[in-house]
Amino acid sequence: MHFTENGAVMYYYSLNEYLKNTFGEKVYKISLDGGMTCPNRDGKIDTRGCIFCSRGGSGEFSADRNHSITEQIREAKERIGRKTDCKKFIAYFQPFTNTYAPVEYLEKIFTEAIEPDEIVALSVATRPDCLPDKTVNLLSRLNKIKPVWVELGLQTVHKSTADYIRRGYDLSVYDDAVKRLHKEGISVITHIIIGLPNETEDMIVQSAEYAGKCSDGIKLQLLHILKDTDLCDEYEKGNVPVLSLERYADILVKCLRVIPKTTVIHRLTGDGDKKILVAPLWSADKKRVLNYINKVLRESE
Repeated sequence: MHFTENGAVMYYYSLNEYLKNTFGEKVYKISLDGGMTCPNRDGKIDTRGCIFCSRGGSGEFSADRNHSITEQIREAKERIGRKTDCKKFIAYFQPFTNTYAPVEYLEKIFTEAIEPDEIVALSVATRPDCLPDKTVNLLSRLNKIKPVWVELGLQTVHKSTADYIRRGYDLSVYDDAVKRLHKEGISVITHIIIGLPNETEDMIVQSAEYAGKCSDGIKLQLLHILKDTDLCDEYEKGNVPVLSLERYADILVKCLRVIPKTTVIHRLTGDGDKKILVAPLWSADKKRVLNYINKVLRESE
């Protein structure tokens, strides 16, 4: 996307632009649930999860995990079909940690997901400490059939924040995972959260710059305070400030300036399920938020 900036051109490579360039038309993500959990919940690392993660493992908009992958795809296509005539889709395994299972099971569900002709790519959200060589080899084989993206929840490059949010792995683990995935030609998308407790603006921009240089794509995510999370408990005690829309947009612009122009921007803010969103409530009005962000981008100096 291009925005005029004092006669010059401010540019970021949006996901929509990338998809149209790659597949020739509009492409929708179908959020699938592979029925997995997370080592930060089952006791391998911790039982509490990351401090901000909802009970649904960030999969509130995913299909029903009790249904087969084929059924989930069919049901999602029917829902999307009521709004648009989109003909191409990305199979997106979203909730919890989607490589945290035996490789034989992963091969079954991932192969089932990419089998339909209308599925043009596979996107797998996971942790960098849940990518053993056997799993990377599987993803490499699938990548020769259809494009595979691996989404890594880094959130921050700063150890103090990583410890506070109970991320459960060091930055070196992320670096190693990116290196091994790229060696196999697999695209890496990195998640960064803007507004984590105790982080300064400079710290946030540093995380965006680091991830942007390591990754093929990046998701910039507003910190949401969600019900039934430890972060919500801290927020209600007055220990967690939240960003205003104006402040968020200002930091977002600074992040976009340090991310390479070839890195695809998959997200500028993110959606929180309104049923469990506690704060910031302004984020629930997605149209208003995106309109404001685009206005700030156009007017930035």
